[in-house]
This record gives sequence, structure tokens and C-alpha cells, in this order.
Amino acid sequence: MRGEKTMAELPTKYGIHPHMINGWKRKAVEGMADIFSGKGDKSGQANESEIKDLHAKIGQLTVERDFLSKAFGK
Repeated sequence: MRGEKTMAELPTKYGIHPHMINGWKRKAVEGMADIFSGKGDKSGQANESEIKDLHAKIGQLTVERDFLSKAFGK
């Protein structure tokens, strides 16, 4: 973002494709614009809901794993 390295140097240094860096940079710039315009608050509420759903799924998968490990005697 600061331009310390060229777009040719970054993929070589980190071993990733240049398109990934361009995508990340574009998303970062768009995200910053939303944060400073006040739109970032709405996405925070959506993220909290998604996090709650993911925690529920983690709990479900943990119970299933424990059940199966007992059923197979591991």
C-alpha cells in the first residue's frame, strides 16, 4: 500500500501470485472507504451473526467427533 516494493518484487518475496496481491489491495482500499464513510458498522453486525453461527457449528462438530471416537473405540 505504501509503495515500498514494486508489484514485481512482492510476489517473488512472498511466493504468491500477483493477482492475489492486487485483489487484497483492492479489498483493503474498498474496506477503508467503508469504514470512514460509516458503512463499516453494518458489516460488523453481520460478522457477529456469522461468528455466532460458526461457533454453533464448531460445537456440533465437536460433539459428533467425540461421539464417533467413542463409537469406534479410539
